[in-house]
Amino acid sequence: MTRTMRTTRTALVTATLAGTLWGLSQGFLAAAQLPASAATAQPAGSEDSAVQARLDKKQFSNVKVSVDQGTATLTGTVDLYAFKADADKRVRKAKGVTAVRDLIQVAGPAIPDQELWGKLVDKLAYDRVFYGNAFNAITVSVENGAVTLGGHAISYNARDSALVLASYYPGVKDVADEIKVDPVSMFDNRIRMQAFRAIYGYPTLNRYAMDPAKPIRISVQNGHVELYGMVDSQADKDTAFIRANGVFGVFDVKNYLQVAEQPAKKKK
Repeated sequence: MTRTMRTTRTALVTATLAGTLWGLSQGFLAAAQLPASAATAQPAGSEDSAVQARLDKKQFSNVKVSVDQGTATLTGTVDLYAFKADADKRVRKAKGVTAVRDLIQVAGPAIPDQELWGKLVDKLAYDRVFYGNAFNAITVSVENGAVTLGGHAISYNARDSALVLASYYPGVKDVADEIKVDPVSMFDNRIRMQAFRAIYGYPTLNRYAMDPAKPIRISVQNGHVELYGMVDSQADKDTAFIRANGVFGVFDVKNYLQVAEQPAKKKK
């Protein structure tokens, strides 16, 4: 009888061990058959949290992120357009993000377009005064708080400075860059400086150099000169044109100077 009990016990242990091994083999087989995405799946919401962590700044406290198949959607509000642009830039660098839908609203103060235009024009007039300000002719247009900067800049630094200034100004809802950076060449640099001396060195025009925000602005592109700004009389406008046209190497001069209290002519 004792021998029979031992035999029964051995059979039970063997059956249990065999069942355990069979269960393990089935488990490994099932795991091997799972899709790779399921094997590496992250907990729900973890991807959103990882991207949201990139916006862990006070200016983004009202911004939310959701990620769906690599596309990050930004919603909420910020105080300045610069913060909206920065949020977009930060999220694009997040791991796994392949596209961004930026639905952030700029909630700052509502400023009438004409008022906002005037303030931006004044700010840009004094921007980079000691870095060739007279060679920047940047234009401003505003529609429903959306700002478009155009015209010419002497360098990429000058262009970027203008864009930053507009982006951080309260009331600006969007900023579009249409600024053209003038070509860099020794030939144009020589013409630029000689045109500057020819215009500002003339007795009836040198007063325009006193206020750096109101100079006769000189743009040069491959030997072609364009004049911008505001002068007091038609005689000053004509004189500036003649002086610039007399610089050696200048191919032609386009005179877009405006005369005070006269309607502005559209650039052709």
